[in-house]
Amino acid sequence: MDAYLNAVPEEILEAIEELRDRNYSDIRDGDNRQYVDFVQEGGGVLGVALVGYTWVLEQCNIRFLNLAGTSAGAINTVAMAAAGRIDESRSDKILQMVTEVDMKSFMDGPAYSKRLVNRIMAGMSRFWLAVPLSRSLAYLSKNLGLHKGDTFQNWFAHYLRENGVETLSDLMQVRAEIPEGIYRLGEGEEKIPFRDKPEFCLIASDITTATKVIFPQMASLYWKEPESVDPAEFVRASMSIPLFFKPFTLDGIPDSLDGDRAALEEKWLHYAGYKGPIPKSVKFADGGMLSNFPIDVFHVRDRIPGRPTFGVRLSTFRKNYSKNKNLGRLAGSLISTMRQFNDYDFLIRNPEYQSLVGRINADAVTDQNGEKKFHWLDFNMGEEEKIKLFVLGAKRAVEFLRDFEWEDYKEMRKKRLESGMDD
Repeated sequence: MDAYLNAVPEEILEAIEELRDRNYSDIRDGDNRQYVDFVQEGGGVLGVALVGYTWVLEQCNIRFLNLAGTSAGAINTVAMAAAGRIDESRSDKILQMVTEVDMKSFMDGPAYSKRLVNRIMAGMSRFWLAVPLSRSLAYLSKNLGLHKGDTFQNWFAHYLRENGVETLSDLMQVRAEIPEGIYRLGEGEEKIPFRDKPEFCLIASDITTATKVIFPQMASLYWKEPESVDPAEFVRASMSIPLFFKPFTLDGIPDSLDGDRAALEEKWLHYAGYKGPIPKSVKFADGGMLSNFPIDVFHVRDRIPGRPTFGVRLSTFRKNYSKNKNLGRLAGSLISTMRQFNDYDFLIRNPEYQSLVGRINADAVTDQNGEKKFHWLDFNMGEEEKIKLFVLGAKRAVEFLRDFEWEDYKEMRKKRLESGMDD
C-alpha cells in the first residue's frame, strides 16, 4: 500500500491541502466533514483508478452518504459501504484490499481459456489463437463464460467478513450508523438536524426476465430471506462480464411473498414491469449492459438537494464513430450502445449534472506510440500499472474538485425548477 501512496506527486498533496477548505455540500458534521452521494462507473480492472479518486475526496474531508455503482463501481461501492461508519475514512482499507489481491487469480477457468485471453490481450495473430480458441468455444458453449467467477466472489466475501459483514443485514446496520452532530446548513447558517438513512445501490442485468435490477432494493424478488444474503452475491451479479465470466445463476427463486403468490407477482410488476410466470432460476449478467453509470439513481426532482451527487467515470466521451465493417465491430458497437444509452440520455436531459461528474478517462490514456496504456480486461496488469491507475484517479479527483462550485450548482438546479424543465 505504501508504494501507491508514495507515488502520489507532491503537487497533488499540495492541492489536497488547498482543497480541504472548499464548500462542497450543505450536509456537514461537527468535525468539518462534508457529505455527498457518490456514483461510480464500471470498467473492469480500470476500477483501481476509482480507489485513487476516492482517496483524494476523503483526504479533502468529503464523506459519502448514498453510494451506487455498476460492475467495478459496484465492487468499490460495497467495499466502501462495509469498511466503516459513514464519517470514517475508508479508502485506505480498500487500497489495502487492492494491493493484496492477485487479479490474475480471477481468471479461474481452464488453462486454455486463460491462454486465449492472454494471447488476445497481447495482440497475437490468428495462428496462435487457433488452438485455445477452439477449446475455449467448446467450454464457452457449455458454461456461457470463459471463467467461473468463483475466485472473485470468495475473495470479496472474505474482505466483507474481515470487516464484520456476512449478510445484507450486517451491511445495512453499518450504513445506519449516522454520526452524532450531522446537520444540514440552512439559510442564515442555521443548523438543521439531519436524519436521512443512507442507501446503496448496485446495478445488475437479469437476462432471464430482461430486467434492470437494483440491489438491494429488489433483492426480495430473488431471495426468500434477502436480509441473510451475502452482499458478495450482489456484487458477483453486477460484475458478470458477458462471455468472460459465467452468468451469476440463482436457483430457488421465491414463488410467493409470505405465502401470497399474488403479492409477489404484484411486486414483480411494480419493480420490474414483468407480468409473466416467475422463473425458478435466474441468470445475471454485468449491470453495465443496461446502466454502466447509474448517475440518475439518487436524482431529486422536486427540490434543490442538500448535497450533490458526485459521479466518476472511467471511460471517455464518445469521440469517434464505428464503421461496423465486420461482425466483431458490429457486436462491439451493439454492446457499447446498450451500456451507455440510458446514462447518456439522463445526462443530456439534465445538463447541470455535467458539473457533478468527474472523468478519469483511463480507457483513453496512450503511450508514446499511441497505444492504449490500460485495458479494462487486463487481469494480468502488474503492480506498476496499477499504481499508475491509482495516481491517475487521484489526479482527476483534484481536477474535478478544483472546478466544482457547490453554490453554482444549486443555482442551476433552482433555475431548472423554476422553469419547470426538471426531469
